[in-house]
Amino acid sequence: MPSQILLATHINAPIEKVFDIARNIDVHIESTKHTGEQAIAGRTSGLIELGESVTWRAKHFGVWQTLTSKIIEMEYPNHFTDIMVEGVFKSFTHEHYFYPILNQTMMRDIFTFESPGGIVGDIANWLFLSNYMTRLLLKRNEVIKQVAEASQPPKG
Repeated sequence: MPSQILLATHINAPIEKVFDIARNIDVHIESTKHTGEQAIAGRTSGLIELGESVTWRAKHFGVWQTLTSKIIEMEYPNHFTDIMVEGVFKSFTHEHYFYPILNQTMMRDIFTFESPGGIVGDIANWLFLSNYMTRLLLKRNEVIKQVAEASQPPKG
């Protein structure tokens, strides 16, 4: 059974800047450095574009894993979607939405995934995988927010 994670992150930066940072391979690597994640094939640095893929290698739960995702939808600067085309999950889709609010941005993630293994995978989702994936996405969003807001003038 698919699981879904919904997140919303308010960022004090313009929508175009946040959109580009969210699809920046180098920023993604920074946000997952605790897993040793590296881009090893496809687009391996810079801004990933519509139709491009990236293959990631990272250590999760003490095991090195490889996963390839591809950008299948993109509407600059409002939305992009990536899907897993190869990897440990039965499936995953990560939808990224960006909403301008004055000169700031609300970034929304809809991450839908299904683990392999039928009922055993469903139990793993319930026991720990959903929480683990939520923490990974929250860390990613925290780094996007920090990078986007770093060069913003202070409010006053």
